[in-house]
Amino acid sequence: MVEVKVARLGVDASSSAFVVVLQELNGERTLPIWIGRPEAESIAAHLNNVERSRPMTHDLAQHVITGLGGLLRRVQVTHVHEGTFFAELHLTKGGHPVIVDSRPSDAIAIAIRLEAPIFVADILLEVGEDVDTTEGEPAPADDDTLSADELQRHLTQLRPEDFGRFSI
Repeated sequence: MVEVKVARLGVDASSSAFVVVLQELNGERTLPIWIGRPEAESIAAHLNNVERSRPMTHDLAQHVITGLGGLLRRVQVTHVHEGTFFAELHLTKGGHPVIVDSRPSDAIAIAIRLEAPIFVADILLEVGEDVDTTEGEPAPADDDTLSADELQRHLTQLRPEDFGRFSI
């Protein structure tokens, strides 16, 4: 696992979908994850210190975790299967570990509120979303897919403009 930060949040100009870009700490590798509008708005609101009169869903999750005496130790983006990313909330409650399945967008929104570190499986930073890591190994390549080296070269050549206009 590699620790990452939210580097950018924006809209993919080609699909009008929202994207959160995670970047490894002390490194250059990034991982874009396409997310829903509510999660993007929640992340952006928190990053921009927008005050709301009532708690939104991720604020509620934050209050439930802390109100029950839990501690969010970390968030992990663990793998991708059929183009869908999977994540986990790693909590402790009364000294006992509790792992909760989560969508990465929700996990990120909660992590930034609780100032918990975010980690990504190293293989995801190496090859991105176009690999099925369910078993911890890349899926076999089809004839028309990129090899891991080709995909890595492609990902390192991407620019923020390739994902559309970003704002934090």
